[in-house]
Amino acid sequence: MALLEQQWVTVQQKTFTKWLNAKVKPRDVAVNDLVTDLADGVILIHLLEILGNESLGRYASKPKLRVQRFENVNKALDFITGRGVHMTNIGAEDVVDGNRKIILGLIWTLILRFTISDINEEGMTAKEGLLL
Repeated sequence: MALLEQQWVTVQQKTFTKWLNAKVKPRDVAVNDLVTDLADGVILIHLLEILGNESLGRYASKPKLRVQRFENVNKALDFITGRGVHMTNIGAEDVVDGNRKIILGLIWTLILRFTISDINEEGMTAKEGLLL
């Protein structure tokens, strides 16, 4: 069972990385490893600015200190919760420290909120359509 779960996590990580790269491509940034590349919060901020179509304000674009990474990730998480997205058990330390499952959950939440929820076909949301 552990092998199957690990394969599923790997598939999720590759899929979410491709989605994220497609979204941030206009900013000339790329994600190779979802866990390490999001740890400083910079790419996460780029992603949210693109998805939300607004600036998140000033942030440390080249964070060297751990506290700067925390500030960036907290800025991103605050933006997400400010958009009415309920997040449970996700903190800046999870992203900065590279908690793979939490990061995958965060990206899935963003996909649901900012991509799938925007699709509406024949009066049915994409999420409802997927559940049929």
